[in-house]
Amino acid sequence: MKKILLISDTHGYFEPGLLKHVQAADEVWHAGDIGAPEFLEHILPFKPLRAVYGNIDGAEIRKAYPELLIFNCEQVKVLMLHIGGHPGKYPAKLKALLQKEQPGLFICGHSHILKVQYDSAFNLLHMNPGACGREGFHQVKTALTFEIEGKDIKNLSLIEFGKRSGVTS
Repeated sequence: MKKILLISDTHGYFEPGLLKHVQAADEVWHAGDIGAPEFLEHILPFKPLRAVYGNIDGAEIRKAYPELLIFNCEQVKVLMLHIGGHPGKYPAKLKALLQKEQPGLFICGHSHILKVQYDSAFNLLHMNPGACGREGFHQVKTALTFEIEGKDIKNLSLIEFGKRSGVTS
């Protein structure tokens, strides 16, 4: 079993409330727009990090992390990409990739809109953790935690950190 902390769109800001969730996770997954290499100092010394770069990420982050990740966690195939749309609204190139790779879990960020939805067209669970940074139009900073055990994705929890203005809980 793996406990996952899923974040996105931090834009260089490390939410102080994240620390206890980083410590409780087995792995941290970041769906892009990390924002600043210094952000990684809050995670890398403590937990393994799987991440993709996003549209605001500079050269240093793009050298360290790919645009697309495809990997297995337990018995679940995961496809992670920063800009991916949502069920029923995937770009054509992504639709072809989803058909070819057939992941059980598709993760993206970019929209700053929290969404977890089963996509019956591709037989996968779609997750977007929203945004955990202070930049953007989202009102509340969010993240997700969940567990993967064998083929099962379970114990999904939403974490809210307060308004994006910097107020933390």
